Amino acid sequence: MHRSLILGLLLLAAPASAEQYRLGLITPPPHQWTITAESIAAQIKDATDGRVEILVMPSGQLGNEARILQQLQTGAIDFALLTSAEFANRSDDYGVFYAPYLAKDTQDAARLLRGEVAGELLDGMGDFGLHGLAWGMAGMRQVVTTGEVHEAADLDGLRIRTVPLAPEMAFWSLLGAAPTPMPLPALYDAFANGQVDAMQIDHEGTWNSGYYKNAGTILDSRHMIFPMAAVASSRKWQSIGADDRASINAIFKAQIAAMVDLYGEIDAINLARLRETDVPVIEVGRDWFGTAVDDWYTEWRAKTPLLARLEAEAAQ
Repeated sequence: MHRSLILGLLLLAAPASAEQYRLGLITPPPHQWTITAESIAAQIKDATDGRVEILVMPSGQLGNEARILQQLQTGAIDFALLTSAEFANRSDDYGVFYAPYLAKDTQDAARLLRGEVAGELLDGMGDFGLHGLAWGMAGMRQVVTTGEVHEAADLDGLRIRTVPLAPEMAFWSLLGAAPTPMPLPALYDAFANGQVDAMQIDHEGTWNSGYYKNAGTILDSRHMIFPMAAVASSRKWQSIGADDRASINAIFKAQIAAMVDLYGEIDAINLARLRETDVPVIEVGRDWFGTAVDDWYTEWRAKTPLLARLEAEAAQ
């Protein structure tokens, strides 16, 4: 057989060359978001016969979320798991998931993240130069403080670390606290050194990152969903073949859904671990926060009509 013909047949038989993509997120390796991202990457590589290889970059290696979003928009980064902070700061509509006591537990939160409002917001990611893949979440929000806390008035004046987004910061301002945005990788030292007096976090982060070691009180409040959006850069998304895009979409949706469903168990396991420490764990509910919850709803219903629609979904 002619040498050129043999070479041509070999080239036809060879798999398409792999394209390496990067996925950015701010959570450390032990966090469930990172674990899920690694699982997604492995499954996508297998499903696309190696054509799509995703390198997971945790712990803010690619920058904070504002920087990651900018790089997604330019196509410098390909995928990300992002909190809703950067979206909520650009559109009040994306702040509705942070409504306090909107969901009573992780199962209720999962239902809302798969609902009609969530679907519209995911479709709207095109306005940010992104392709929305799925809504996820971390555990329900709790409060960890360096000192003793018994009533909401004890939060007055405390510097509480938050994500830098308007609806979350508004809630703590209504309570008289001083919301203090801070990158997650800097939080442990800031909490240990007294740069912040408290944090809004989940039980998973409190345990895995060891925040409880410097804590005086843990409030098991479950007061807020902490949503996450799995997204792709629109610029890069269009360069991926249609069949591979379909596989990527399906894998992200399935894996993120499984992760969300797992968070009830994750919260319960880590709460049990925290109860075995010397730090007091106090269970509190909506009434504990006084008028701050109702005041937040009054303020944010005026900002976006989507909140009332989401409340209606929550009430069903």
